[in-house]
Amino acid sequence: MSAHALFESALRHVAVFRKASEADIEAIANLGLQRTVEEGGFFFMQGDPAEYLYVLLSGRAKLCQIAVDGQQVNLRTLNPNQLFGAVGAVEVNATYPACAQALEASSAIAIRSDKFHLLLEQRPHLSFGLMKLMTGYIQEMQERYREMATEKVEQRIARVLMRLAGQSGKRVEQGVLIELPFSRQDLAEMAGTTLFTVSRTLSAWERNGLIATGRERVTLTNPHAIMCVAEGLG
Repeated sequence: MSAHALFESALRHVAVFRKASEADIEAIANLGLQRTVEEGGFFFMQGDPAEYLYVLLSGRAKLCQIAVDGQQVNLRTLNPNQLFGAVGAVEVNATYPACAQALEASSAIAIRSDKFHLLLEQRPHLSFGLMKLMTGYIQEMQERYREMATEKVEQRIARVLMRLAGQSGKRVEQGVLIELPFSRQDLAEMAGTTLFTVSRTLSAWERNGLIATGRERVTLTNPHAIMCVAEGLG
């Protein structure tokens, strides 16, 4: 399969382009270049000029912010066919508000932000999908802020697991499998707590039969119970 055909195939599965026509998909694919990043490498760094937007083709990555004191906060996990880093297509001279780091060897379609911005001007209907994506990000951040301010730590950890299950979980015989290509420290940062608290909580849930843990994976063996904890009912 040629790179152009690969790009078109991937773009058809991107939620932002769900209502795009075949002509739209071809036009977007024509702007793309393939970029490969090794595990631990970065597609972009926080504060860099937002010169490109990306669509993940393979592998997995994470969006994270780094505070002044060096602490890292994970924002979300990226899976294939997800668009990220599009701020430069909306705002001229924008910088990336977060880093995009590969959790495993990954490749993505890279599209220059200025060229995609011009395409949006020519095909304004494509802007609605991008607006919906960014609105979803804002709502997610608002929800996470509310969780940090009002919820107990066990509830926040359960919400993170449910969020990950929704993003990349797989139904298996034992329950819902969540592959975690990152550490428990990353999970702690996503929940706004410490590594010790996450380890203690997961161990307690495993003893009680709610989850089963393994190397880079957690299986929700009782997803209903985890949902109840997330909703403050357990």
